[in-house]
Amino acid sequence: MEIVCAHSPDSDDAYMFYALATRKIRSPLLQFRHVLEDIESLNKKAMAGVYEITAISYHAYPYLADKYVLMASGSSIGDNYGPMLVAASPMSVEDLAGKRIAIPGKLTTAYLALRIMQPDFEPVVVAFDHVLDAVKEKIADAALVIHEAQLTYSKGGFHLVADLGKWFRKTYDLPLPLGANALRRDITGNARTECCRLMRESITYALEHHEEALNYAMQFARDLEHPLAEKFVGMYVNHYTVDAGEIIPRAAQKLLDLGVEAGIIPNRVEVEFVP
Repeated sequence: MEIVCAHSPDSDDAYMFYALATRKIRSPLLQFRHVLEDIESLNKKAMAGVYEITAISYHAYPYLADKYVLMASGSSIGDNYGPMLVAASPMSVEDLAGKRIAIPGKLTTAYLALRIMQPDFEPVVVAFDHVLDAVKEKIADAALVIHEAQLTYSKGGFHLVADLGKWFRKTYDLPLPLGANALRRDITGNARTECCRLMRESITYALEHHEEALNYAMQFARDLEHPLAEKFVGMYVNHYTVDAGEIIPRAAQKLLDLGVEAGIIPNRVEVEFVP
């Protein structure tokens, strides 16, 4: 049985899927084909149930919970760090009331967290790797930065307004769940068990063969030098990624419930994980 596994072309995802993509681990039941797309595209395709396994934003889960269940392995979690709100000059979150903010998509968890923190702004949707350009070109007053640019934005002369992961930890005493792997609900029985086993083993393999997996991930690191790429991977592939445990479902439920209370998400859903 072929399983199409879709994820973003980022160094942390590449690191996570290294063992599966290079067939370091295999299955007698399943074979995997990997598809790389940006996270906002994956969120939209997940609503249509396109791929068997797909990376999604936690924000997108309420819109696709009828088709997918969350996997306990594979989450990207910001524990006291996360997406960055940055601007060309020093300013506060309050200064951005009513202003234009370049965002990497309305289904991203970064956008949801920003809306909860600062409800009053005009979103300008651009590709995640062009949010800083939107500020330079004065299309936006600030940018919501995800992926590797979280470590490099200051090189472009940008100033940090807020770290959403720090804000979430300080406000709710929880880590900020950003991305997850989701398994299509029609994958059941032995196939489901095998998908979950292989996902966990792929992450564990990377952590146990760190340098090997990191060298593979470097090709997806968007010009990050080795030390920064290693730092970025270490931020988002950790013990929560191996197993969400009890804390991540609680944090995810809190985040989504806040989205409902703020009128951003239309309907409440219970987060559901498969081990």
